[in-house]
Amino acid sequence: MSVQSRIPTSISPEAQAILKAVHERPSVPTPAASDTEGWALVEALTASTDPAVMEIMAMATVGAPPSDIHVDSVDRTINGAKFTVATPESWTPDDPRVVMIMHGGGFTFGGGATARRSTQLMAANLGLQTWGMDYRQLPHHPFPAGLDDCMAVYRELLEDHDPRNIVVMGGSGGANLALALTLRARDEGLPVPAGLGLATPPTDFTFQGDSWYTNAEGTTPDDFTNMLESYKGEYPADHPYISPLFGDYDDTFPPTIITSGTRDMLLSDAVRLHRKLVNAGVTTELHVWEAGPHGHFGGVAPEDRELLQQIRTFLLAHLK
Repeated sequence: MSVQSRIPTSISPEAQAILKAVHERPSVPTPAASDTEGWALVEALTASTDPAVMEIMAMATVGAPPSDIHVDSVDRTINGAKFTVATPESWTPDDPRVVMIMHGGGFTFGGGATARRSTQLMAANLGLQTWGMDYRQLPHHPFPAGLDDCMAVYRELLEDHDPRNIVVMGGSGGANLALALTLRARDEGLPVPAGLGLATPPTDFTFQGDSWYTNAEGTTPDDFTNMLESYKGEYPADHPYISPLFGDYDDTFPPTIITSGTRDMLLSDAVRLHRKLVNAGVTTELHVWEAGPHGHFGGVAPEDRELLQQIRTFLLAHLK
């Protein structure tokens, strides 16, 4: 039995079931840019409006557990950038705090109606007004299209919100965008948010991290080559807005909480980012979860609820 196929009893039954499914599920690399049939299948899945599919995808792309809390939401567009503003029933107009969330999905999945639903789930779980991105994705919109969308919405947020009342969150590819947005906002002279929440962030697309190989069963850098080539386009893989590990950091960077798991192939990306932030004097925490794969447990395990609440507690402590 390989290390990765062993299902530990040190995690919840729900998490054990997810690990078993992850191990049994074949790796499906992103189609090559020339694979029109492959991309047609991907786009059909991302366009699905089946409620069951959307719920699973929404939970998985932001790591949010299900919730029956009522949330009002409205879809908006600013300068072509699409997003949803979701307001939980507990929110009151005198609460100035707001969360900006970028969904995960390898810059490919999680958009459209799924992005709306993931925003609603995050608002319900966080108890705060949430602005969720439906940023442009592959195959038609490589870098920097998605980041440009996020920047447009962040600028809109700053029009009516004190940056000390704004926190930015993301999971997987969304965490990459959240980090890149903060670097770019600073570089362009904009105020940075009060805090960042980064779940299993990809920070180095040169694939130098040790965990790409120690946690490689079922997923290797080769599986992401097509995605990276399609996403980066003409830009180098170590561009700091593509691989934010290579950005410049100092103690003016906002407080940042980073999460990963002992089975996450991006664990090294999280560890190396955390160390870089520590060395730069940034307030930061790294939480590594027992047996957690990339993306944690898809929002279905008790560990996901605890993880999200830890991120919430950290970020609330740094809001005005």
